Amino acid sequence: MAPTPQISAVTPPSSLWQRFSSFVADKKTLVYSASAAAIVIVTGAGIYYVKYQDKPASPPAGKRKLTKTEKRKLKKERDREAAKEKKAAEEKQEAAPAKAGVPEVDLDTLATLTDKQREEYSAQFKSAGNDAFNSKSYEAAIDLYTKAIECKPNAVYFSNRAACYNAVGNWEKVVEDTTSALALEPEYLKALTRRANAYEKLEDFSESVLDFTAACILSEFSNSQLSTAVERVLKKSAERSAKDLVQTRERKLPSVTFVTAYLDSFRKRAIAPELAAAAEGTGNFYLKQGLEALEAHDMEGYNVALAAFDKAVELKADDLALAYEMRATFRFLVADNEGAMTDLLASLELKPSVQAYVKRASLHMELGNPVAATNDFDEALKLDADSPDVYYHRGQVRFILSDFAKAAEDYQKSIKLDQEFASSHIQLAVAQYKLGQVATSMATFRRCVKAFPTSSDVFNYYGELLLDQQKFDDALEKFNTAIDIELAKTSGHNVLPLINKAQVLFQTKKDVEEAEKLTQRALELDPQCDIAVATLAQLQLQQGRVKEAVYYFDKQIDMARTEQELIQALCYAEAVRTQLKLQEKYPQFAEKLYNMGKMAA
Repeated sequence: MAPTPQISAVTPPSSLWQRFSSFVADKKTLVYSASAAAIVIVTGAGIYYVKYQDKPASPPAGKRKLTKTEKRKLKKERDREAAKEKKAAEEKQEAAPAKAGVPEVDLDTLATLTDKQREEYSAQFKSAGNDAFNSKSYEAAIDLYTKAIECKPNAVYFSNRAACYNAVGNWEKVVEDTTSALALEPEYLKALTRRANAYEKLEDFSESVLDFTAACILSEFSNSQLSTAVERVLKKSAERSAKDLVQTRERKLPSVTFVTAYLDSFRKRAIAPELAAAAEGTGNFYLKQGLEALEAHDMEGYNVALAAFDKAVELKADDLALAYEMRATFRFLVADNEGAMTDLLASLELKPSVQAYVKRASLHMELGNPVAATNDFDEALKLDADSPDVYYHRGQVRFILSDFAKAAEDYQKSIKLDQEFASSHIQLAVAQYKLGQVATSMATFRRCVKAFPTSSDVFNYYGELLLDQQKFDDALEKFNTAIDIELAKTSGHNVLPLINKAQVLFQTKKDVEEAEKLTQRALELDPQCDIAVATLAQLQLQQGRVKEAVYYFDKQIDMARTEQELIQALCYAEAVRTQLKLQEKYPQFAEKLYNMGKMAA
C-alpha cells in the first residue's frame, strides 16, 4: 500500500464553504439514515357523533293496549330501525368527520361574501381540515383545505393541504401546493422542507438538495435532521450518477504522484538476465519493456508499462506469473479491481510470491475486506518470514484500521530487516505521532533527515506533522526543502510539498493568490493530481468564484479513481452547484449564508 499523508494539511478554512459543505463526507464510507418528514398541523376536536335517543311512543287514545308479546316485537322493530339510522348517520359522519359546523359555500356564494366573512369562513374550514387530518381522513381534509383556500388563499392552508397529499403519497401535488405556499411566504420553513422531501421521493435530487439546503440556511444550521437530509440526498444523487459513469468512462491511470508512491512502496526486483536478450515482439520482450518503463517515473512511461504488461500476458512470457502480477498491479491502479483479482489469482497459482500476496492484500483493503488482507499477509510470511515488504504493508493496513501500536511494531520490524527503505521510517514516525508520542516522533524524523537527505517524502511528512502542531515557520522550511528536491528532478515530481506550502500560506497569511499559484504549479507538473484540483476548487470558493470552483470539481470527477472517490467528487460538485443555484433562485438565502459566513469569520 502506498505511503500517503496521514497528517495532511487540512482544507483551507473558508467560513462560507465550511457551513455549506460540512454535511459532505470526507474520505469515509457513510451510511445515512432516513429522517421522517415533518408533518404537523392538527387540532384536537376529533369526530362528532350524533347520538340516537329512543323514546317509545305512547299508544293513541282509544286504541287497545298492546300485549307484552306485541310490545316486545314492536320494540325490536324500532331498535332495528334505530340501529339502521344510527349506522347511516355514523357512515355519513365518517365520510366527512370534520364538516360539522362549517358553512356551506360554493363559488357563486363566495362572490357575495365580504373580506371579513371570507376570512372567518376560511378559518373555520382550516380548523375542520385540521380535525379531519388528525383523524387521518385525508380526502375530507383536502376538500376542507381547498375550501379554505377558495375563501382566502393562505400559505398555511396550501402547506396543510400539501401535508395531506404527502400522507397519501401524491408527491406531484405536494410540490404544487408547497410551491404555492412559498410564493405567498418565501421563508416558510415547513413548506420548504415538505417540498424538499417530495422532490426526493420524485428522485429530482438536484431540486431536493436545493430546498433542503435553503431550509438549513433558514434554520441557521440548527436542525440536525435537515443536515442529514442534505447528506442523504447528495449521496443518492452521486450514487446514481456514479453508476452510469463507472459503466461508460474510460479507465486511466491516476496521477504520477499516486502511481509512483504505490510502485515505490515495494522493493525493486532486478530484471532477470534472460529478459535482456528477448526477441522483439515476444512476451519476454514486452515484460522487459514494461519493467524498464517503470524507471521513467512519468505518465508516458507508466502508460507504456500498462500496455506492455498486457501484451506480456497475451504472448505468454516465460515468467508468466510475474507478467500476471504486473498486469494486476496496473489494473489495480486503474481501478479494475475485478481484473486485478483475477490476474493475482492466476499469478499465485503459477508461482506464489510475496509481492503478489501483498498486492492482493492491498486489493482486499480497497474492497473493504481487512480479514482477507490479513490472511494474505500470513501467506506471504509463510513464503518469507523476513520480508520487509510484508511488515511495511501490514503496518499500513493496521494504521488504516487505527491500530497504531501494532502498526508501529510492523514498521520497526520492516526497518530492522531493511534500514534503507525511507517509507518505513516515515510511517513509523507518523504512527508514533498518532500514539501521542510527539517527542519520539520528532526524534524519528530528525534521524530520517540525516539518513535520507535527498528524500522529499521525509521533509514533506515532517512538515505535515509540524503543521499539525501549528509550527508554521518550521513546517514551511521543510516544505521548501522538499520542493527544492523535487524541482531538481527531470521527471516524476511529487507535488504534495507544493500543495502543502500553499496551505500554510493560506492559513497563516491568507495569501490566496500565492496559494493558487503554487497549486497551479503543482497541476502543471502533475496534470492528474486530484489533490491539487480539489485545493484549487476550495481556493476558488474562498474568493467567491463559484463557477470556477464548479469547473475544478468537475475535473475532480474526471480524475476519480474508484467508485467511492467518484461518489465523493460528485457530492462536492453537486453541493457547489447548489450554492450557484441558491444565488440565482433564492438570492435571499444566499445572502443569509454569506452573512453567517462573515459572522463566523
